[in-house]
Amino acid sequence: MARPRSFDESAVLRTARDRFWSTGYAGTKIDDIAAATGLGKGSLYGAFGDKHALFVRIFDDHCTAAIEGARRKLEGPDGEAYQRLRDYVLADAEAVVADDIHRGCLIAKAAAECAEHDTEIANRARAAFRELNGLLTACVAGAQRAGDIADDHDPARLAGLLLATMRGIEALGKGGCDQADLRGIAETALAVLPVKR
Repeated sequence: MARPRSFDESAVLRTARDRFWSTGYAGTKIDDIAAATGLGKGSLYGAFGDKHALFVRIFDDHCTAAIEGARRKLEGPDGEAYQRLRDYVLADAEAVVADDIHRGCLIAKAAAECAEHDTEIANRARAAFRELNGLLTACVAGAQRAGDIADDHDPARLAGLLLATMRGIEALGKGGCDQADLRGIAETALAVLPVKR
């Protein structure tokens, strides 16, 4: 009979996630995670597998949480869709501004670092961005039905523009761009959405 675990799995996963997020996959050693969590390497391997298996678990959990967070913010009645869209884009820019250690988006960071040689991470990142784009598309379509955005434009393309803008804001934020400029980019992206005339 297996012994019950004597540690908080969620806390260990959060600590390991933060370590990967700060130093990247390649820059994080299993010894670093063991030191940060207070667990021995044997306990980590026994609970989560090797470093790659641990990272895949963390990355999948993070993608799922990010998508569910976006769903909560973007889904709702058509009459409030434009306001939800606006709030979501501006909140994303504010999160970048508030990120004084410039960690950026873990999904984008992992995709940039690992996608070329890790199909599992590449596929999960692609699926996450596709789901986020789908949520943005549905919100734009809701705003179109409500008459707040012109309905003669493809909502998926408008959503793609917003998603690319948000990821671009994140990249600029990591580069230390001016906070007012980042907010201005988000405002401009929203301002160029075609309004119903």
